[in-house]
Amino acid sequence: MASVQFEHVYKRFNKVEVVHDITFKVRDQEFLVLVGPSGCGKTTCLRMIAGLEEATEGVIWIGDKVVNTLPPKDRDIAMVFQNYALYPHMNVYDNMAFGLKLRGTPKAEIGRRVNDAAEILGLERFLKRKPKELSGGQRQRVALGRAIVRDPKVFLMDEPLSNLDAKLRVQMRAEIARLHQRVQTTFVYVTHDQIEAMTMGSRIAVLNGGKIQQLGAPRDLYDYPANKFVAGFIGSPAMNFFEGTKLEQNGGLYLQLAEGVALKVPEAIAVRAEGYIGRTVTLGIRPEHLEEGQAARQRLGREGEANMTGQIVPVKVDVVENLGNEQMVYGLLGGKQVVARVDARAVIRPGDEIALFVEMERVHLFDPEDEHSITSRPPEPMLESDAAAFSSEVVEQSAVVEEVETVRETVEVDETTEQVEAKRTEEEV
Repeated sequence: MASVQFEHVYKRFNKVEVVHDITFKVRDQEFLVLVGPSGCGKTTCLRMIAGLEEATEGVIWIGDKVVNTLPPKDRDIAMVFQNYALYPHMNVYDNMAFGLKLRGTPKAEIGRRVNDAAEILGLERFLKRKPKELSGGQRQRVALGRAIVRDPKVFLMDEPLSNLDAKLRVQMRAEIARLHQRVQTTFVYVTHDQIEAMTMGSRIAVLNGGKIQQLGAPRDLYDYPANKFVAGFIGSPAMNFFEGTKLEQNGGLYLQLAEGVALKVPEAIAVRAEGYIGRTVTLGIRPEHLEEGQAARQRLGREGEANMTGQIVPVKVDVVENLGNEQMVYGLLGGKQVVARVDARAVIRPGDEIALFVEMERVHLFDPEDEHSITSRPPEPMLESDAAAFSSEVVEQSAVVEEVETVRETVEVDETTEQVEAKRTEEEV
């Protein structure tokens, strides 16, 4: 078990920079998720940890060791790929045992590790089956088992659930979370699916354009997004944005959403937005913070709107998606598209004009130029103890860092076929 640390890491392919000045630390036994859209650099970061890509600049630690110049086989990591990478001619037992056999592990120890992993993953009945005789979820568990038997310091997972159907993804999310709790090892998990990130990670790093946009606990990213990108990426359906919303002072602070639609800003938000009075901002409202008006009145009591901490706004409905337990209502608010998540019992049809209750204490405001959040709390500073430990590590490794900067070993990766990738990984990782 070990921590993983990036210190000002860059990665360039010729003149294209795909990772830009990334610094973060994965704590020992933590489950960190790297999430972002395609091309954001998340898989490149994972491959640099594994040694399958070389950092152009910066330093990477695993535990107390700088690993920039270490080959993959010496990093004590195990990687689970997106496409399973199972050998079709081997049964489940042999697929899981293959890496250990290459390392010369005693036969009795191989049997113990494979059987222990099979018990953890519920694969005992399938050890003699070939991959073609398994379902997608069972194949993915075999790939996980092959990593578990290595007993590595760090597990690396590159979008392992993307090839599964929706039901299996939900099942495997829970299985991987339980696996982490059981083996108590550091996990670094890459995905483009923010639902996977929110449900599995103890912390999440949101990447875009090769940079970390925000790093924090799932709840913090949802409640206190650092910028408009994070706000729109975390949450499903995505946050509604109303650009060009004017902030006006009129016996209180108001957001002029549209003609005749002004939203009064609560005091807690108004204090942070005072510098934007008379200017336009981008207003963000999550779909779940828009409630059908009649349901809101019933929830908040018989006093009606006078007892509400938000406001009622009119919406012209054009599409209704009934999901059974809830409805997604799409419509126009002040001429702008909006989606609301409402109670499944509400009777709403396309063409209706309905009243939606806006939970004003849950809205977000963003600067229209640099898109940073105006209303979110500032990020928590690094604890003094963490800062001291981090600084100490840098000093202790300074001699090694100098060596890293002068000695570069290129790890050549042949990715022509899935099986070649699998064999290379088993031999070196």
